[in-house]
Amino acid sequence: MEEQEIKQEETKVESSEVTQETKPKKFKEKKKKIDKEKEELRVANLELKEKVLRITAEMQNMRRRYDLDIMALHKYDGIDIVEKLLPVIDNFERAINIKTPENEKFLTGFKMIYDNLINILKEKGITELDVIAKPFDPNIMNAVMTEENKEKENNIVLDCLQKGYMYNDKLIRPAMVKVNERND
Repeated sequence: MEEQEIKQEETKVESSEVTQETKPKKFKEKKKKIDKEKEELRVANLELKEKVLRITAEMQNMRRRYDLDIMALHKYDGIDIVEKLLPVIDNFERAINIKTPENEKFLTGFKMIYDNLINILKEKGITELDVIAKPFDPNIMNAVMTEENKEKENNIVLDCLQKGYMYNDKLIRPAMVKVNERND
């Protein structure tokens, strides 16, 4: 039996030597595997952080655009009604300029209605463009006629054929004008 015990002990010693040699290998492999997983998780975490930052920035930009759109909507609220009223105002002006003794009483009423309309528009921020005797500006004027006047400078507005209007800082309708064109 002694021999058997000795053999068992020898196999235990041999197996423990083998396991001690393989333990560091397995430990190193496990450590490499864990380090690799840690690196993958770190990279994935960085990618997710970057994605969150981009989405947050996009949300802020969307909110800013939405706020600007709402501000513009409030700033130019009612512009469609104003655009429809401008021809009515033009007609009132034409009617007021037709003066005969028979229609003088009607013109007084028209003038009152016209003044009320103009005051309401001014309260809303609508202003008439002042263009007569000013240099021609294609951003706010349409030149529909030219005339030569030696007494005036070139490109000066001689007459306004249809008034132009601004709503706050936005052009609603450009002024139709006659411009001086000298051939010197």
